[in-house]
Amino acid sequence: MSKVTVFLPFSNQEHSSILINEFLYHPLVDKIILIAEQDYNNGFTTIVTKSLTSSKTIQKIIQLATGEYFLIVTKDTLIQLNQFAIERFISFAETFNAPLLYSDYYDLSGEKKIAHPVQDYLPGSVRDNFNFGPILFFSTQKVIQNIEQYGNLSLTNFAGLYELRLRLSVEFFEKKNSTPILRIPEYLYSQIETDVRKSGERLFDYVDPKNRNAQIEMEIVFTKFLKIIGAYLKPKFDKIPADKTEFPVKATVIIPVLNRVNTISDAIESVFKQKTDFSFNCIVVDNHSTDGTTEKLNELSYKYPKLFHIIPKSKTLGIGGCWNEAIFHDRCGKYAIQLDSDDLYSDENTLQKIVNMLDTGKYGAVIGSYKMVNFDLKEIPPGIIDHKEWTDNNGRNNALRINGLGAPRAYRTSILRKIKFPNVSYGEDYAVCLEISRHYRIGRIYEPIYLCRRWEGNTDAQLSIPAENLHNFYKDTIRTKEIFERIKLNKKTKS
Repeated sequence: MSKVTVFLPFSNQEHSSILINEFLYHPLVDKIILIAEQDYNNGFTTIVTKSLTSSKTIQKIIQLATGEYFLIVTKDTLIQLNQFAIERFISFAETFNAPLLYSDYYDLSGEKKIAHPVQDYLPGSVRDNFNFGPILFFSTQKVIQNIEQYGNLSLTNFAGLYELRLRLSVEFFEKKNSTPILRIPEYLYSQIETDVRKSGERLFDYVDPKNRNAQIEMEIVFTKFLKIIGAYLKPKFDKIPADKTEFPVKATVIIPVLNRVNTISDAIESVFKQKTDFSFNCIVVDNHSTDGTTEKLNELSYKYPKLFHIIPKSKTLGIGGCWNEAIFHDRCGKYAIQLDSDDLYSDENTLQKIVNMLDTGKYGAVIGSYKMVNFDLKEIPPGIIDHKEWTDNNGRNNALRINGLGAPRAYRTSILRKIKFPNVSYGEDYAVCLEISRHYRIGRIYEPIYLCRRWEGNTDAQLSIPAENLHNFYKDTIRTKEIFERIKLNKKTKS
């Protein structure tokens, strides 16, 4: 049976020695090499580095891997191998001839064991926060072949492991039925979980200012990857198509709502406080609420004549389906502007700022910035989400890597009617914005013009692990579709 070189993070803490012993006497382990900030002279070869994921560290790992396979524990945490774990990694690697494998695992908390399934890897699973779990299992030969084909990794402090993973995934785009990155749907090990934040609290890690340098590196290596697979889009955009449709108003605020009796009034009042030099209205698509929201909207309709309360006939609509109901309604204006039923516009000038940009005729959509607040509208971490990582030259490429594009989102209704929203309740806006950005320039407003309320009623405030996986899998599916569409577009442009 094949031998495995094991690379372990080492911090000279109590669990560090336990982690070493977990692998040390395994008959299939060729050797153990430590990754630490200093050499502790404990008898083990040590890669001295400040970053486990830097390109220099990853290149050194590849050089020192003497077994047919090598395994990296990517977190400084305690790992317990489950029965025949390494044997199963090897067996799957040999059967599928896969360069990179990972598996489901358990989270341990005291005596409590929590199943932590991970999701399958798709060609579009290109976000840098994809959860493989803390064990990555590589084919040494496959990795060396990849380095020989594409050269050494880019010189980065944080993005080396990310770049290697992206490179290995190129096979998705070169060979049919290839599975270069494979999930083993078995619980092969257990870990002590260290990031115990709720799913909603982890959503915005990529825009945390302290992570900015890492994100710049991720964007650089991701852009290189898009060029390798033929999905990179140059900063050349289609002209906004002429539209002779006669719209009843210039702008319509669209609010899909389901059971938000505690917040819907605030949202609508923030709409009608807007001061503009153009006509606008508001369409609320009430998705068969049962908590008093419908009755509240009936009351508000009398107060605000430009509020149109719609209850769709279908009871199978998600948020995207509700948007479709609104954009195809005869009361919808030239521009369709988003407002979630939990949220508010930050002041009376939000709509004017958005429409001013759309009126330039340069943009297929405009996206603003928002401030995170609690139910009482007090600012909470991470504060302002401005997506300053977006650039006019590379924003639509980098958009494939990150998990969202911001809010509020505003669109040309004529473009939306051609694209249409997917009838889902998560990621519908991301799917539409990616498709728009494939063809048209997207305008950005970097000052906060929107208040995003985080509270226990948010749909993504505290997701279960399976639910979080489903959300991520859907967005990865959208990314996969979009990447292949961009490859197709580039081939068509060249022909």
